[in-house]
Amino acid sequence: MELRTSYTQDLRLVSGWTGWAGVVALVGTLAALPLLAPRYVVYVATLCAVHAVVAVGLNLLVGYTGQISLGHAGFFAVGAYTQGLLLTRLGWGFVPALVASAATSALAGYCVGLPALRLSGPYLAIATLAFGLAVHQVLVNWEGLSGGRSGLFLPDVHLLGVSLKDERALYWVVLVVACGLVLGALRVVRSYVGRALVAVRDSDVAAEMSGVNLTRYKTLAFGLSALYAGVGGALMGHVLGFLEPQLFTLFESVYFFSMVVVGGLASVPGSVLGAVLLTLLPQALSGFGEVLNVLYGLAVILVLRFEPGGLYARWLRVQRYVRMWPL
Repeated sequence: MELRTSYTQDLRLVSGWTGWAGVVALVGTLAALPLLAPRYVVYVATLCAVHAVVAVGLNLLVGYTGQISLGHAGFFAVGAYTQGLLLTRLGWGFVPALVASAATSALAGYCVGLPALRLSGPYLAIATLAFGLAVHQVLVNWEGLSGGRSGLFLPDVHLLGVSLKDERALYWVVLVVACGLVLGALRVVRSYVGRALVAVRDSDVAAEMSGVNLTRYKTLAFGLSALYAGVGGALMGHVLGFLEPQLFTLFESVYFFSMVVVGGLASVPGSVLGAVLLTLLPQALSGFGEVLNVLYGLAVILVLRFEPGGLYARWLRVQRYVRMWPL
């Protein structure tokens, strides 16, 4: 099935001239963007990169391991507030705080994954949903920690002597982190770890009989996915400049989940495509006011109706068509 296309198969399909031409064009566009585009466009592009990080991590859990999560806004919030608190109250630097945010989120994911080992399907979805709602309530009511509804403002942080308040500097930092994490996810899914995760998704019993440790790989999937979400949350704090509990509601979890489904399950490039589309779509429809959410939902339904395999499945079809086109 196209939903379960491996990265190796994807690589074969894009290894021709069309695939490399697309890579060169993408790299050139990303490099030229902060130099030529207005600040708002750079801001939106940075937002796309942050969402791509979260979507890729969620796809490792949902698409490759078959574990449903509706509480990723909780991991997103853990990373964001860990970053914010370390910067504002302990005076940490950007890089140490980012590493600590990733580690804290991964630990939270591991802790959620342990009791979820015996759950699957809607029961697992409810368990992760409860985690996300619990984190949101803690942030709302524990004002001494989060600042409550007043929010938590992040200080100006410098990296290599450059202020991250500058949209272009922040764009490069987020882009480098996002590219590193996407490449890391590609390496994971091509490794024995990726094969073990797919085996768990296809059949728990068969995977265990083949020597796959279910406890290890299910908790690993939760921890790795939460790490990506935590890094995304930490970067999001710098993009917005402040943190507020309403940024981490159930809607955010559904938003991330829809990115994975629209882009394509079990596809790292599909996660990036889904994140970019569903980040740009609200920006493009912002002029419609109260009907924005209706149009947004309709657009998602249309994508899934005409391409159930996601955007990346459509891209693979285009690649095949171009490769077979007589020259």
